[in-house]
Amino acid sequence: MPLNSAVAEPSEAATPSTLRTHLARTLRAQILGGRFRPGDRLNESQIAREFNVSRIPVREALSLLQEQGLVRNYERRGMFVMQLSADEVQQINSLRIVLEVEAMRLARARMTADALTELTDLVEQMEAWDGPLIDAAALDRRFHAVIWRRAGNPYLERTLDSLTISLFAHKALEHVSREIRRWRLNHHRTLLDYVAGGDGDPQHVLLTHLRMAYTDPERFSSLALGDGGRRDILHPAPESIA
Repeated sequence: MPLNSAVAEPSEAATPSTLRTHLARTLRAQILGGRFRPGDRLNESQIAREFNVSRIPVREALSLLQEQGLVRNYERRGMFVMQLSADEVQQINSLRIVLEVEAMRLARARMTADALTELTDLVEQMEAWDGPLIDAAALDRRFHAVIWRRAGNPYLERTLDSLTISLFAHKALEHVSREIRRWRLNHHRTLLDYVAGGDGDPQHVLLTHLRMAYTDPERFSSLALGDGGRRDILHPAPESIA
């Protein structure tokens, strides 16, 4: 599929305000859609030729994606689609636990009927999902993003969005079966129940949710230390790594 096919003949209302934003949005969609895979090099000259633009807006678009965590710049090698190691995934999750638990508490306190309806609708879509794999990841991220927005702290929302964009991209491009993907999607209702005012500890609720998709997501957090015990979280015992 040509790189610029996703933006052929855009309507006037869809025209982006700047070429940089236009390119960044298209490249992001192509990355999440599988046009570029984790670890692929994003050749600046080739992209410029395919869009029939100069390299300057392409470079700016790639820099924007780098700021968003979707692209990584390697000195003297160029820009590459973010590829996370197993340790990096869990390091992100260790921060996500702290920040998203706070967002869940705040969203619960500030929940409105409209937001609850939106979250419920997303959960129902996830539970009925049987479409493209990329749609599953998009639904997943939208659900969490509603909670972050409902927290009422734009700094917290932006931090979580920036922190997890590479994580959700990594998750979207995982080679897992449709059954596993469906099973993961079907474990969002407990999050909904908590922010809607149900019982439960938000840290336990979120950690249980993350364990549906990740092994030992708390490994790089203080939770890994247990009840005051010591654990080498930088170099864990081999049996603790999956």
